[in-house]
Amino acid sequence: MGSFIIPFVSVLQLFFFVSTIFEGVNAQVNGWFNAHATFYGADQSPFSLGGACGYDNTLHAGFGANTAALSGALFRDGEACGACYQLRCNYRADPKWCLRRTSITITATNFCPSNNNGGWCNPPNHHFDMSPPAFLRIARRGDEGIVPVLYRRVPCKRRGGVRFTLKGQSSFNMVMISNVGGSGNVKAAWIRGSRTRTWLPMNRNWGVNWQSSIDLRNQGLSFKLTLVDGKTLEFLNVVPSTWKFGQTFASTRQFF
Repeated sequence: MGSFIIPFVSVLQLFFFVSTIFEGVNAQVNGWFNAHATFYGADQSPFSLGGACGYDNTLHAGFGANTAALSGALFRDGEACGACYQLRCNYRADPKWCLRRTSITITATNFCPSNNNGGWCNPPNHHFDMSPPAFLRIARRGDEGIVPVLYRRVPCKRRGGVRFTLKGQSSFNMVMISNVGGSGNVKAAWIRGSRTRTWLPMNRNWGVNWQSSIDLRNQGLSFKLTLVDGKTLEFLNVVPSTWKFGQTFASTRQFF
């Protein structure tokens, strides 16, 4: 019966062997995932990247210019709106265009559709189409305009409290919920009028806009929010009974 010898393989060699086998479009290493990043047109305002999530202006929403549109694999039909991601350019993969030892935290505020940016946003790619100021924090501006990045989800740190912008008309109430800390993205929302006295569930209209079909005019309003991580807060009497559609009200409470 023939014998065979098993060669010694160091832990380091084994790590690189396994990494090579499983390296893919969205492979994970030490909690960081592989992705790519581009930046949208320099002629666009860095505060206008809020379309698919429903943010009128990312500066007014509390996010500034550190924002990005996400590919469908990350956007998940708007579930990711408001979530925060830490990005760093993968210098080992692209030392020509990546800046070393820099990172940035961005907020997901828009959707990057398929067949856009040369197909980088097509499923199953993980892709960030960033505002120019955010992109240039981690990469040089070059002819290619696309760099490999590493990313991970991080808690959102916001200044001030959660904000509620009242939209709609008559008995149709639509509320834009912004400046949300913690996990950043809302899973469920409720509204309560000062005369209704019971929590009424709201439905996601699109992005960060939630709706109800109860006439709550001339009533003070309270809200209850649950984030995707399960944390729940109540925002009592944050809106006075004199409110009008189009107004924004900032609470004094925040998720951490």
